[in-house]
Amino acid sequence: MKKTLPLSMQELIQEINQKLGTDKKLIEMFEKCYTNTLDTTVKELEDGTTYVITGDIPAMWLRDSVCQLRPYYVLAAKDEQIADMIEGLVSRQMKYILIDAYANAFNEADNNKCWEKDETEMSGWIWERKYEIDSLCFPLQMGYLLWKNTGRISQFDEQFVKAVYRILEVWKTEQNHEDKSPYSFIRKECYFTDTLSREGKGSLVKPNIGLTWSGFRPSDDACTYGYLIPSNMFAVVVLGYVEEIAQEVLKDEKLAKEVRVLADEIKVGIETYGVINHHKFGKVYAYEVDGYGNYNIMDDANVPSLLSIPYIGYLPEEDETYQNTRRMILSEMNPYYYKGKVAKGIGSPHTPINYIWHISLAMQGLTSSDIKEKKRILEMMKETDGDTGLMHEGFHVDDPKEYTREWFSWANAMFSELLLDYCGYKVKR
Repeated sequence: MKKTLPLSMQELIQEINQKLGTDKKLIEMFEKCYTNTLDTTVKELEDGTTYVITGDIPAMWLRDSVCQLRPYYVLAAKDEQIADMIEGLVSRQMKYILIDAYANAFNEADNNKCWEKDETEMSGWIWERKYEIDSLCFPLQMGYLLWKNTGRISQFDEQFVKAVYRILEVWKTEQNHEDKSPYSFIRKECYFTDTLSREGKGSLVKPNIGLTWSGFRPSDDACTYGYLIPSNMFAVVVLGYVEEIAQEVLKDEKLAKEVRVLADEIKVGIETYGVINHHKFGKVYAYEVDGYGNYNIMDDANVPSLLSIPYIGYLPEEDETYQNTRRMILSEMNPYYYKGKVAKGIGSPHTPINYIWHISLAMQGLTSSDIKEKKRILEMMKETDGDTGLMHEGFHVDDPKEYTREWFSWANAMFSELLLDYCGYKVKR
């Protein structure tokens, strides 16, 4: 049974319809994709919190749930119920982080459901315990953006502050993963990207160089080298958010100083170890490094990515190193950049060869200030929906009717955000 759409959403859909004019398919796709998250994945619980499943998997990812609701910030400023729904998600995320800051996906209740019976410290709340830096970044971003888009500060409560300190503890610990980390992860009888090497510890990284370690990428695939540069960049950005919250809302200079010191350490690590002089593209950012001189030149569709650097707020679009990096990853130098008869763009080792992701296409448009480029990307997305009116995970470069994940709320949200951006509706930050 479809939910009754909030009046604010109905009005925005009408405004978009008027702006798009005669493009009937794009209008229909926006309405279908924009309402999909609210209509099919959001559950407001009795305790006032919000639970958001990822789509075809009945669990809540910390990362995905934030991204799924992101296009609703443009409604939240004038719709208290939408703002309440977002605050409810922030509250539930902070609860989960305090249960286990190393987990990436959670159950609605303490019911022992899980993706696999992995060798790690599981509990009944945890669906999956793959440690990813970005899983801790996105909830902080959500609390901050709720403030910036609505003026609301009630989300910055005692639970939020406790979760912040837990995140700081984890990121500091993982600056010396080899000697100090309690975390390990082993999945038996699986593809090698679903588990960590060295008895669950992951590949060796150089300790105490500023960077903080991640076991897995935003794709939930294991890192080749444990210092994931886009996720470290995102950590720097959200630590800046926490510093601003501490100073302006909490009036807590001690917390502000602590996050500032950590952000500076990580940023120095990024700029010291994450920048590579490429023979063709000049100074670029690597996707992953280990601190010993090994690095990975690639990009993945999932956010945070190198493509998303301006989107997450680490650097402006016009930055020279970013532009060099962008040209590199939007070329065949990136092993996951594919070209075909109907589309070209970035895919992922998480899906088959020659499958482009709608998330990466949307990010390509969102990180360009060129309105014609945004329109070109929207047209590409419109033509690669597989005649479903919805976005997917990956689709084949020659045949968009061959795709993975028919119901993937994050991709629908990214398409919606790009179209809103194209029409002049932007998320404040």
